[in-house]
Amino acid sequence: MTELAEAVQSHVTGHVTMPVLGRLDSHASRAEQIAHIAEAARQIRVQDLKLIYHAGAGHIGGDFSAIDILATLYGAVLDISPDRVTDPERDRFILSKGHVAGALYTTLAAFGFLPVAELATFLQPLSALNGHPNRTKVPGVEANTGPLGHGLPVAVGHALSAKLDVSLRRTYVLVGDGELQEGSNWEAMMAASQHQLDRLTVIVDRNRLQQGATVKETNDLDPLPDKAAAFGFAVVEVNGHDHGELLDVLSSVPFRPGKPTFVIAHTHKGHPISFMSNNVAWHHKVPNESEYRQALAELEKER
Repeated sequence: MTELAEAVQSHVTGHVTMPVLGRLDSHASRAEQIAHIAEAARQIRVQDLKLIYHAGAGHIGGDFSAIDILATLYGAVLDISPDRVTDPERDRFILSKGHVAGALYTTLAAFGFLPVAELATFLQPLSALNGHPNRTKVPGVEANTGPLGHGLPVAVGHALSAKLDVSLRRTYVLVGDGELQEGSNWEAMMAASQHQLDRLTVIVDRNRLQQGATVKETNDLDPLPDKAAAFGFAVVEVNGHDHGELLDVLSSVPFRPGKPTFVIAHTHKGHPISFMSNNVAWHHKVPNESEYRQALAELEKER
């Protein structure tokens, strides 16, 4: 633990409690994998809730809509491990919706990329765990993200690099649906289709909410599947909170040779907390003590 982590940990008793869960071995059954991912996602939500409550800031609604996707990727799909974060042949994951960095940090810690104790420094002065991820400070972070519309173009660059290297490494990028209102994403998608980057997978956290309003009220994306298909992608829709569906789909790409994959993961902001779920107020809201304790109790019942 760093001196900073020790200092912060000394006054946040009970803050960092998540175990390092790691991955099951390759001989685990599908049912065992799904159960492991589900428990990882629950533990990640518990710890992420604690991070945001103690830091007094964060994006818990978007964190909770994305955690099942992150847990599935790191728990069973990505060909990467804590000792291979610089391996040229590792799979790449880019969090384009960088404001949900808390969920990424907690997921990285759950699977051994980051010391769990380091989570106590989240949003503290001089901490590496800033409000948006930084690839030079946090092991396992592939790109600095935060300005929406940047991550997908960076992912296209990674995927094109892999193709030029004649490499089988895959690139996954998680974008928000509100983020798709940025034109840079569609330019990048045209390039991905043009270069037939079939080892690129775009995952849309389709919770239909953005800061302050619904996506439909702001700038409607529908019919999103048709638009993505028109841009040359193979389109798949899944329940973004169903670990079995996520595991099956994300492990099976590419779906069509020569086409990048566009996975629309239907989610709920704030899932599965009763008073947060599908509530736009929780984009950037911090729970008070009563809400914090209720959320912890609800997550405990998820066991």
